[in-house]
Amino acid sequence: MICYQCGCTLSEHDFCTNCGADVALYKRIIYISNRFYNDGLERASVRDLTGAITSLRQSLKFDKNNVEARNLLGLVYFETGEVVAALSEWVISKNLRPKKNIADDYINMIQTNQNRLDTINQTIKKYNQALTYCNQDSLDLAVIQLKKVLSLNPKFIRAHQLLALLYINSEEWERAKRELTKCLEIDTNNTATLRYLKEVNEMLLPEEGVKNASKKKKDEVVKYQSGNETIIQPVNIKEGRGVTSLLNLGIGLAIGIAIAFFLILPARIQTARASLDEDLRKVSEQSDAKTATIDELQQQLAEFQAQNETLQQDLTAYMGQDGTLQSVESLMKAAGAYLTDPEDVTVVADYLTEIEEARAQEEEHESSEAFESLYNTLLALIGPQIAESYDEDGHAAFWAGNYADAIPNLEKAFQYDATNGQALFDLANSYYRMGEEAKAKEIYQQVIELFPNTEKADKSKDTLAKMEGAQE
Repeated sequence: MICYQCGCTLSEHDFCTNCGADVALYKRIIYISNRFYNDGLERASVRDLTGAITSLRQSLKFDKNNVEARNLLGLVYFETGEVVAALSEWVISKNLRPKKNIADDYINMIQTNQNRLDTINQTIKKYNQALTYCNQDSLDLAVIQLKKVLSLNPKFIRAHQLLALLYINSEEWERAKRELTKCLEIDTNNTATLRYLKEVNEMLLPEEGVKNASKKKKDEVVKYQSGNETIIQPVNIKEGRGVTSLLNLGIGLAIGIAIAFFLILPARIQTARASLDEDLRKVSEQSDAKTATIDELQQQLAEFQAQNETLQQDLTAYMGQDGTLQSVESLMKAAGAYLTDPEDVTVVADYLTEIEEARAQEEEHESSEAFESLYNTLLALIGPQIAESYDEDGHAAFWAGNYADAIPNLEKAFQYDATNGQALFDLANSYYRMGEEAKAKEIYQQVIELFPNTEKADKSKDTLAKMEGAQE
């Protein structure tokens, strides 16, 4: 587990040992996300795909960057025939972790196979067409389309369920049961499948009861051999004939009532179920729309928060401790130091250096006219003195062979006095003797361009030629 603030690996402590951030709540959130992921993995291993989807979604609610949970959720969607949802999860996973992510293999498995892509597109189109036929009350055409869908994608659970509902509507209970059984083979704990299967079984039970009763009546006889003949005689034929007649009459009356009951009740049940399914569909569509809106708003909020943090960091860099721009504050201090002691240019030079550094950070912000005027005036007043001071220090270090100290002083000397060609030439010599030939070449070339037809330019050309010869 890594720190959310600095990326350092976390220890057993409730704070980051690198940046000191409080990570107690962060660790708890990650642990909860991992627990839901493990629960989803266990459910998926026993083909409880509906439960696995629920657990994995909970895992991603706590940690949207849980790549393993997102990849597993994509696999579960793919197993239920929801290829588009699976691809969505894998694409998000790939964006979160571009390298060493198994989601690349899953995406390539689908995208590199043109036949598979065409099959997926055909499946989606035919399923949507089946839904259109259902809305138009063309149920026979919907059944045909759904059979084509399942021939292309046998694991598409929603297609199995819709086909089962159409069979239930036409009272083809055995076919409906077969489709729902296939659903359970794919997802053992799908709530909608179990609810439909319960309704189908309730409609099939009366027929099974009649079959069992017929079989029982056939068993309640006595068979025996009399010579070469087989005699079949009902049990207790001699006992209670009157009671048996009354009992048979009562059974016949009960069967008649039951038949009338089951002929009338199914139509009412179908009407009530159709109304309930329509209400459920509308509520489900509204819920999906609200969920999509919430997810979109949460994503926008996260983006705004990230932008706010970036702007806050930029503002902190631009602002001083008292809330003023660093360049303005340094300019005020430089002007104050010059007014207090015009001869002490060292302090003023330090403030001007701070201004240059601050202006480099504030390059996207234009300075005011008053700022530029004061800065240029102050630079014109003390620039030559600063340049002379840096030139003395730089050349003293240069002739002493201390090139590391000579370089920054000679750079400042030329910065504050652009006519000081000797400072620029010695700066190039310092880089050359320090072994930084690339930088030395750049400055020698600058000496040739800025001070042509001078001894320094000729020496610079000779040194460049020498360096080129050494490289060959």
